[in-house]
Amino acid sequence: MTDNELIAQVTTQNDHQAFAELVRRYQTGIRLFLRRLTAGDYHLADDIAQETFIQVFQKLHTFQGKGSFRAWAQKIAYHRFLRYLESGAVKNEVQQELAIDMVEIKDNVEADIMAEKVMSHLDVKERLVVTLNYSEGLSHSEIAELTELPLGSVKSLIQRARVKLQKLFVAQEHVA
Repeated sequence: MTDNELIAQVTTQNDHQAFAELVRRYQTGIRLFLRRLTAGDYHLADDIAQETFIQVFQKLHTFQGKGSFRAWAQKIAYHRFLRYLESGAVKNEVQQELAIDMVEIKDNVEADIMAEKVMSHLDVKERLVVTLNYSEGLSHSEIAELTELPLGSVKSLIQRARVKLQKLFVAQEHVA
C-alpha cells in the first residue's frame, strides 16, 4: 500500500495496523535524523522520535498530501526537538571531549559513530541543515521550507558548518 492509502485507512477507520506500517517505514530515518540533531544522544533521539510518532498519529488528519509524508513527519520531529531546546533540557551545543580517529573507517557503523562525533562540533542549526542536506538529500529550498528559515540563512549555515568541519579535519591531520 502507498503512504496515502495507509494514511486514509488510519484517518477514516482508525486502523492501528496501517499506522504501525507507517511507523515501520519511517522510524529509522526519523531516529537517525534526530540522532544527528542531538549530536549522538541515542536516548534523547529515541524519546523525541516516540513523541514525534504520537504527535503524527494525533495530527494525521491534518496531513494534506502536498508534500511527502516523510518530510511532514520530519518537520514534526524537528519541532519536537526545538521544544526540548527551548525547555532547557538540552544545551544548544553539546560539550564533549572527543578524539577523532583519522584511521580509515571500515564499515558503516563506524562511519555513523564518526559522523555523530563530528556533528557535536556544530551548533544546533548547523547540525540541522547539514543533516538535512547531506544525510537526507534535501535541497536548500526544501530545507528552508522544512525549517522555516530564510533560504539565505540555510546557505550561510551550510557554508559555516563546512568551514568548521574543514578546520577540524585540518587540526586533526596536524595532530596525527
